Amino acid sequence: MNETLRQGVRAYPGNLTYLDLIRRNKRESVLIMAAVILLGVILGAVIAAALAARAAGGGSLEELLPSAILGAMAALVAGSLAAAWSWFGGAQAILSLSGAVPADAATDPELFHVVEEMAIAGGLPMPKIFVIPDSALNAFATGRDPEHAAVAITHGLRTRLTRDELQGVMAHEMAHVRHYDIRFAMIMATMVGLIVFACDAIRRAVWHGGRGSGRGSSRGKGGGAGVVLMLLLVVLAMIAPLVARLMQLAYSRRREYLADAGAVELTRNPEGLASALTKLAEDADPLVDTANRGTAHMYIVNPLRHMREARQAVDSVFSSHPPIQERIARLMALTR
Repeated sequence: MNETLRQGVRAYPGNLTYLDLIRRNKRESVLIMAAVILLGVILGAVIAAALAARAAGGGSLEELLPSAILGAMAALVAGSLAAAWSWFGGAQAILSLSGAVPADAATDPELFHVVEEMAIAGGLPMPKIFVIPDSALNAFATGRDPEHAAVAITHGLRTRLTRDELQGVMAHEMAHVRHYDIRFAMIMATMVGLIVFACDAIRRAVWHGGRGSGRGSSRGKGGGAGVVLMLLLVVLAMIAPLVARLMQLAYSRRREYLADAGAVELTRNPEGLASALTKLAEDADPLVDTANRGTAHMYIVNPLRHMREARQAVDSVFSSHPPIQERIARLMALTR
């Protein structure tokens, strides 16, 4: 253990347990999810009120309130419909996109035995097991609930781990299943995608609408309240996608810490996962060929090479995963 890691371990109280980490990260994750939903509702309300003011040629804030409420409700309905699609088809789409193929119990019984052990320890149904034909070291879990869950591991990672390390990685993924991270991750990705789409549409509409309105035209501008709402809408269209994305990344980082703690709960062996993470950190070929920005947050470590090289060791708001050394330090702190 190097000196940096020792200092990280000493930063945590001696009486720290995995239950403490789970409780803390659950609270923070719930707040982040609520903030993303609230951002979408506010955006829907402002869009509807601004459009109503523009169409009516004016109106007070009180007169525009019904339109704002209708817009907020429409945003909730749109988010619910998109979430329903991801609920029923998201997991299969992710597995297909990653190139994952079903694992064979006859040729790799140890993998099935380890996953089964972790499922029993967590009181979970046996998930479907997939292998990604890639030399990089990585793994992820997906699905809408424990009854419809799947875990996937790259061929490279499967061949590099000892049994204890494999158990730690599979426990981490089963913890994602147990904590319903797999469901929240799909809902979060859907909500962020809708916010980005809506804001892009707003920018295009404002740009083309402004060019086509003609000089001196005041019709449809919406009066004083309308101008204020349009300005607010433009500001939201610029900052909402960034805020939503940052909240998604923060959510992902917190969930990784929570899954690490959950893995310890299942295995009672922090050193197994810590050792596996050390190998992942030292991987010279971190790129998973089929991964992209939309799926990167699902993996146990960031699968994109440029993201790993730039932010693997830095606790940045733009990182999808917490620093690996910090994760190892938290795990080793539990061995004291």
